[in-house]
Amino acid sequence: MNARDSLPTLAQIIETLRASRGIAHKRDIDAVMQALPPAPAMQHQGHTLAVGDDCAAIPDGDGYLLFAIEGFLNEFVEQQPWFAGYCGVMVNVSDIYAMGGRPLAVVDALWSRGGEAARPILDGLAEGARIYGVPLVGGHSNRRNDREQLSVSIIGRATRLLTSFDARSGEHLVAAIDLRGRFQEPYAYWNASTGAPAERLRGDLEVLPALAEAGLARAAKDISMAGVIGTALMLLECSAKGAVIDLEAMPCPPGVDFQRWLSAFPSYGFLLSVADDDLPEVLARFAARGIAAASIGRIDDSCQLDLCWRGQRLPFWNLAEEALIGCGPRRED
Repeated sequence: MNARDSLPTLAQIIETLRASRGIAHKRDIDAVMQALPPAPAMQHQGHTLAVGDDCAAIPDGDGYLLFAIEGFLNEFVEQQPWFAGYCGVMVNVSDIYAMGGRPLAVVDALWSRGGEAARPILDGLAEGARIYGVPLVGGHSNRRNDREQLSVSIIGRATRLLTSFDARSGEHLVAAIDLRGRFQEPYAYWNASTGAPAERLRGDLEVLPALAEAGLARAAKDISMAGVIGTALMLLECSAKGAVIDLEAMPCPPGVDFQRWLSAFPSYGFLLSVADDDLPEVLARFAARGIAAASIGRIDDSCQLDLCWRGQRLPFWNLAEEALIGCGPRRED
C-alpha cells in the first residue's frame, strides 16, 4: 500500500500541521522579532539582505560572509547526545549551502556535567566536522552545569546568494530531498547522512552554490523542523508572496507515513524558487546526484498558502492576516 493511501482528509492534514510542534517553534520567532528593534532590509547586487534568512549575509569584498547558529533542545541532547553533536555540524552546514555558500569553520558552546558526560557530544561534533570537511576551530565549554546543553555556530562564504527574500511570482516551488535515509526514532528527523559516504554528501550539497553561481535560482531555504510546508511558509513570508502547493507532487520515500513526512526534518532538504526556463536544468542537476526533486507548486502574489490534495484545495495560512516568524516586509510596513 502506498503511504498516501491511508491519509486523513486535507482538512485534517491542515489542522495537524498548524498544531505541530515544528510550526509552533517557528511562531515563537515572531515574539522575539517584535521585542527587537527592526533591522531594515538592504539591497546588494540585486539581492535582499534582511533578518530572517538561514544565515546572516554580510557583503564582503567580491562576495558575502555568511554567519549562522543553531541551538538544540535539551531533551534531544539528553536522549541522543552523539547525534546531537553530529547535527551541530550537519544543520549549520546545510544553512550555509541553502544560501548558496560554502562553509569555512564552526565553533561550539557546550555546557555539561563533569566527568565523561560531554564525551558523546564531542565525539559527534568531531565526526560531523570530519564528514563535512569543516574544521571545528574553537568555542566555549562549561563542565559544571546540571545537564548537557549545546549550540553550534558557523561561518561561510558565497559569491552569489540564494535568499529567502527573493522568490518571484510565477516561479516554481521546487522541493529537493535526499530520500536515501530513515527516521531517527523516535523523532521526525529523516537521517540521510550518517553512514553515507562523506564525498557523496559534500558533492550533493555542492549543487546549491553551483545553482546560484549559474544563475539558475535566486531564492532558497533549508527545510527545517517546521517541515516542507512550514519552511515554504517562511520562504513566502520573507518574500511577501503566496503559493499553491500540490501535496501529491511532494517527493516522499516509499512506505513512510505521509502525515509524518510532511512534518519531517530531513538531513538534506531544500526549497527553491525556480523559473520555467530553468526548471529542467535544476531538476536534472539534483537527479544526477540521486536527489529526489520536483516542482510542488507555484509562487504567486496572494500572500496566502493553499494546499491541494486529491481534487481538493484549501487555505493553509494567510500571511496578510497572521505572521509566522515576523520577518517579512509586512513588519517593516
